Amino acid sequence: MDTFAGLIGQRAFVRIWFARLFGTTANQMLLVAMAWQMYELTGSAWDLGLVGLYQFLPALLLTLPAGHVADRLHRPRIVAACYFTQLLLAVLLAGASAKLPTPGLGHFGLAGFPALTRELLLVASVIIGSVRAFQMPAQQALTPLLVPPVLLPRATAMSAAGIQAAVVGGPALGGLIFALGDSVVYGVCAALMLVALALILSTSVPRMVRIDEPVTLQTVFAGVTFIWRRKLLLGALSLDLMAGLLGGATALLPMFAKDILHVGPLGLGLLRSAPAVGALITSIALARWPLRRKVGPKLILAVVAYGICMLAFAWSTVFVVSLLALALSGASDMVNVVVRQTLVQLETPDAMRGRVSAVNSIFIGASNQLGEFESGITAAWWGAVASVAAGGVAVLAVAALWWKWFPELARRDRMQ
Repeated sequence: MDTFAGLIGQRAFVRIWFARLFGTTANQMLLVAMAWQMYELTGSAWDLGLVGLYQFLPALLLTLPAGHVADRLHRPRIVAACYFTQLLLAVLLAGASAKLPTPGLGHFGLAGFPALTRELLLVASVIIGSVRAFQMPAQQALTPLLVPPVLLPRATAMSAAGIQAAVVGGPALGGLIFALGDSVVYGVCAALMLVALALILSTSVPRMVRIDEPVTLQTVFAGVTFIWRRKLLLGALSLDLMAGLLGGATALLPMFAKDILHVGPLGLGLLRSAPAVGALITSIALARWPLRRKVGPKLILAVVAYGICMLAFAWSTVFVVSLLALALSGASDMVNVVVRQTLVQLETPDAMRGRVSAVNSIFIGASNQLGEFESGITAAWWGAVASVAAGGVAVLAVAALWWKWFPELARRDRMQ
């Protein structure tokens, strides 16, 4: 069974994999469209940062309860409900965008839909953050139910490959479709979400081990306690948190695209996709040739490489060089993702996976959405280039500190 062909033979895993591919593609198109529209409406780095903050806050408040829900209810149905909510949001934004004038097309003046405003985009960000709070724990906890433990490292890498393929295709596709109008982008998002919803509802998933104890603060926070007592997991999760929080540049890509590199929506889509290109190639390689030895040191060194790539991106004024730096940053980050996710799943019993995945989701959300807010603030103070460069230096410092503070992680040899 320890073969790549054996992984492809897991039919339920493959169907869920395609559902995540379509759903994530739609989500990425949604995010890039909202970011571009926000910057077009306001021209404000602060508002770009608010988009990230408004996605992070509801996720922070809801994720721990959502992890508890993922350990009590049917996980595929939770994911399906999240896809359906995003489908409705895409329809709403399509109708609102259709009221805006489109070059060569005018506007449709659809009745019943609100106008597209800064406030509507911020409300949409809150909805996306709330949905993500429930989707990520349930989705992450699904994979161990679909494959045997021996295939889990490869399944984790292949799942990451699907997500990265969507992160590559989504923004690029969104950038291309912008030529037809903003509302068309959201319409395609809705169609892709519908396909993902159909796939997840038509897949049979093995029975999970459900918790049956009463809901208390202790059971809701059990995932936090579990990770705190296992320094290996705490080190891996907190390292990813700090690297993403300090070193991310996603929120500032509209500024780099428009003001520094002088490219339009298509260029922005390519910049958004570049990290995923490197991550996709790396995840495919890791699915075929999984890491077997010195996984802890490789994780920390991958974070070092990520920091160096962000420094290169900050100082580049050449579009191709910027794309390459972002692609290499994505490749480095994927090593981190696969090692971290595999360790979390292998070290966690099934009855705890929803709650532990919820804590993992909080770390990821903090590193991404709160990182976008941090980027927006520092860019407003210092400018986009200085903000990203300072973040790259901070990532290098964090990697050095974590090597010293979490020796169990730095010495970890094998996944199991």
